[in-house]
Amino acid sequence: MSTKTDKIDRLAELTAQQESSSGASLWKEALKRLRASKMALVGAGIIAVFLVLAIVGPWVAPYAPGQQWRGEVFVNRAEFVGARAENWFGLDHLGRDIFSRMLVGARQTLLLGVVSTLIGLSVGALIGSFSGACATLGGRVGQRIDSFIMRCIDIMLALPSLLLAVSVAAVLGQSITTVMIAIGVVQIPVFARLLRGAMLVQGGSDYVLAAHSLGIRKRRIVLTQIMPNSLSPVIVQATLSLATAIIEAAALSFLGLGNPDSAKNPEWGVMLTQAQNYADSAPMMAVYPALAIIITALGFTLLGEAMREALDPKLRG
Repeated sequence: MSTKTDKIDRLAELTAQQESSSGASLWKEALKRLRASKMALVGAGIIAVFLVLAIVGPWVAPYAPGQQWRGEVFVNRAEFVGARAENWFGLDHLGRDIFSRMLVGARQTLLLGVVSTLIGLSVGALIGSFSGACATLGGRVGQRIDSFIMRCIDIMLALPSLLLAVSVAAVLGQSITTVMIAIGVVQIPVFARLLRGAMLVQGGSDYVLAAHSLGIRKRRIVLTQIMPNSLSPVIVQATLSLATAIIEAAALSFLGLGNPDSAKNPEWGVMLTQAQNYADSAPMMAVYPALAIIITALGFTLLGEAMREALDPKLRG
């Protein structure tokens, strides 16, 4: 006689088989659609270049990010060194090689985006899964708990994201860690509400009712069935949130809440902040980091939108 674990594993297998009559799983079908999507290929290409620069940038940079070319830049006379053979992007206001700082800064920018997104994803998923489990299988008491949690999430969502990030950063103080935490806090309600909504949809599925009829424990239904089948939109949102995190990190750095000492560890947002005072005399100091931020955010956005379309059941043939 089979155990309850065997029953639910069999139920999961049957459910997966029913999702695609062609025999291909949801993720395999989505991967095929991504390969055929020009938008996904462009986004993935941009991200791949960004990742390579972030990994090898500090080793291939021609100069140290804090190395200064003294006696060549005169800020008081608005004399700056532009692009030349020794310095492809020219020198900044302190006589540092902009190209080298761009390469090294790619890693710091990637770190900000990834860590802040992981903070928002992990905490948001924890809250959203608990709230969704309460609403789906918690009975009347669970629904009350879910309602209270969602009202708190709605309050966070009602605040402008940048205002909430600035408030958190102002309380914690100026540092890179502060920027990561501030952006992560902003993303928590997004992931929480998204996962909770996906779990509510899955909670009314036939396989959940079948699991109930087999006598499977509610906790096991949530952890082994509802949760895994609710992660698709969360994964897509995580990709899109990376683009948002990079832009918001640049915004916080622009407001003076980023890394206070960017000599050895430059970051594109801080570079953009430092360039604002020299926009008239040396506009390219701002153009290079701004373009890097825009293009990188575009790559994550294109890939995220392509993933959303590939996983959308309404768009699958």
